[in-house]
Amino acid sequence: MSEYIGWTDYADVADTPAALPTSLLRRRSDPEALVLHRKLQSCRVADSPYKRLLDIGVAFLLLLFLLPALLILSLLIRLDSAGPVLFCQRRTGLNGRVFKIYKFRTMRVAEDGAHVVQAQRNDARVTRLGRFLRRTSLDELPQLVNVLKGDMSLVGPRPHAIAHDKAFASHVPGYNARFRARPGLTGLAAIRGYRGEIHTPACIENRVKADNEYIQSWSIRDDFVILMRTALIISRDKNAY
Repeated sequence: MSEYIGWTDYADVADTPAALPTSLLRRRSDPEALVLHRKLQSCRVADSPYKRLLDIGVAFLLLLFLLPALLILSLLIRLDSAGPVLFCQRRTGLNGRVFKIYKFRTMRVAEDGAHVVQAQRNDARVTRLGRFLRRTSLDELPQLVNVLKGDMSLVGPRPHAIAHDKAFASHVPGYNARFRARPGLTGLAAIRGYRGEIHTPACIENRVKADNEYIQSWSIRDDFVILMRTALIISRDKNAY
């Protein structure tokens, strides 16, 4: 059974209601929720076959080209510290559907559930190799598999841990509207510098504003521009740590 957070019956959700973002939960008997659900389903950025073709084509080619590097990184992670190669965590995706995101493990502790602490500068949980992977964003490469599966897109709002969705949705207007699009490896918010740790309310507010701006004005050209700008700034992003 698929797991959903937002605009769904409680019976469809695997978690207990207390553990869910209460501001996201709606019952289908609520007329306002039904209207919102239809708007989400018909969002242009989510329905575009051109965007999906771009996602599949680029993700497949990158995985094929980077396969040797991915295998080497996997071996180095195993040698660097005890634990699995991949870090998996539940995130909220298109229309509130929960999926499992993949990353190279960069920490000694893997958190999920109701209490997840964001990575901070000089975080003691981060491994030696993990610092390099996070600084270069190489830890995000396994998400190309999420893109192929249709859980994510190359470009879109960055997904947060479900525990953080609960806090952000109750304080930031328009937060739920981010779920009109598949979450992305990169996005408009990321290239504007609104990525990484949330230090102040303005950080998440600016991120949400940029995400919704991207969704509202989306075009395939925007995706190409964002991907190119990401490639140019990725190695000098001060918020990657």
